[in-house]
Amino acid sequence: MERIELKIKKTGSVKDFLLAYGFSQKQANKILKNKDVKRDGKRLQADDVISAGDDIVVYCQETPEPKFEKLFEDENVLVISKGPKIEVQGENSLEKLIEGVTAVHRLDRNTTGVMIMAKNKNAEECLKEAFKNGWIEKKYVCEVYGTPNFNGEKKEAFLLKDSARSEVKIFNSYVQRSVKIVTSFKTLKKGVETSLVEVGLYTGKTHQIRAHLAFLGYPIVGDGKYGINKINKKFKENYQKLHCFSLKIKKINKNMEYLQNKEFIKKPFWAEKYL
Repeated sequence: MERIELKIKKTGSVKDFLLAYGFSQKQANKILKNKDVKRDGKRLQADDVISAGDDIVVYCQETPEPKFEKLFEDENVLVISKGPKIEVQGENSLEKLIEGVTAVHRLDRNTTGVMIMAKNKNAEECLKEAFKNGWIEKKYVCEVYGTPNFNGEKKEAFLLKDSARSEVKIFNSYVQRSVKIVTSFKTLKKGVETSLVEVGLYTGKTHQIRAHLAFLGYPIVGDGKYGINKINKKFKENYQKLHCFSLKIKKINKNMEYLQNKEFIKKPFWAEKYL
């Protein structure tokens, strides 16, 4: 049994805090059933309210994976490396977990890596403008099934979003309501069954990297939506091995020029020596 001492940053219910902290629904229910959350020695229940500044203790069998790691922070921005199994926006999201920040771009729930978040309105407008104009460059690395011969070339395709099914489809040519996507791929390492691929994202559309690679015949290992289930089970991966390892601000306006040409990097351990 592990003992975790925590200081509450945002007022809310005990259960909401456990989920935001990173415990799964099953883990949180077990902790609450055993009454393993205490404040001032008193056991708390799911709907009890805990306030900002409170000190609590949680007893659990297994600590959750960290939801983020802080890479840089000043009065305008917070740069983090996002962990898996958490949304950027919505209930029990990074925006809820981290006080005083606004997300200006997104990573999929199970995609990890570098993100920049705004801490005030000016920074939010500034960063949104930079993303819209393509002034922020992001690079990804992933493990795919297969052995592609990518040489860093840009590949164009068309993406059609199916909101009802929360997925997208890729086409070689334009279909009604589709949008053009541009992605670059470079093979870093070939293995017997899988390869490491560096990805450059030039149009940031929903599930673009995951769907584009699957369309090309090289699904990302662990991808439950666009991957191959028997492959994911074989490699025992519960989420896609896709990580944003670099975010570079090439240009930025509105009194935030000090961030221009600044690059934030967080390489994943499974690909670090190839980047």
